[in-house]
Amino acid sequence: MSDARHGRSGAPADRPTVVLGLGTPLMADDGLGLAALEELRAYRFAPDVELVDGGTWGMNLLGTIEDAGRLLLLDAIHAGRPAGSLVVLRDEELPRYLFTKVSPHQVDLREVLALAEFRGTLPRETVAVGLEPQRVEMSDSLTPLVRARLALVVRAALGVLEAWGHHAEPAEEAEEGADVPRERRRA
Repeated sequence: MSDARHGRSGAPADRPTVVLGLGTPLMADDGLGLAALEELRAYRFAPDVELVDGGTWGMNLLGTIEDAGRLLLLDAIHAGRPAGSLVVLRDEELPRYLFTKVSPHQVDLREVLALAEFRGTLPRETVAVGLEPQRVEMSDSLTPLVRARLALVVRAALGVLEAWGHHAEPAEEAEEGADVPRERRRA
């Protein structure tokens, strides 16, 4: 990507920040990325932040990834840490860890990221936020441990977005305070 397309922050000024929830809710803790994405839907963001359900779409995500100015991945991340540990991976750390993950979509995601990098279209800032899974097997719910730590993932994702200049506020507050100037609204 040419530098002319990038704003001062290094992200393309005309491209959205994409928050991509990954996984499948049919494989216990592998559904973490989608659960975190759903929690983020309770916040209001500027139009340049897109929340996308990536599920297990694999190579079909290439266009979404290539169109992003910045990319935030939400997922269960097998990094060899104790179950429930918060894992935040940035840029060059991603391929090493995604390669060792255990759910079916992760190999596809590694290939998608590698292809986007090869094509020169991988967003300069790519971060993955998630938890070390406790169990990845047929089950339609997160384990109690991972469910209890879901808020950590949401807070970490909001922190990354804030660092990128994207303020979020709970949607209910945004609706209640629509007529009140932002500086007078409750934080």
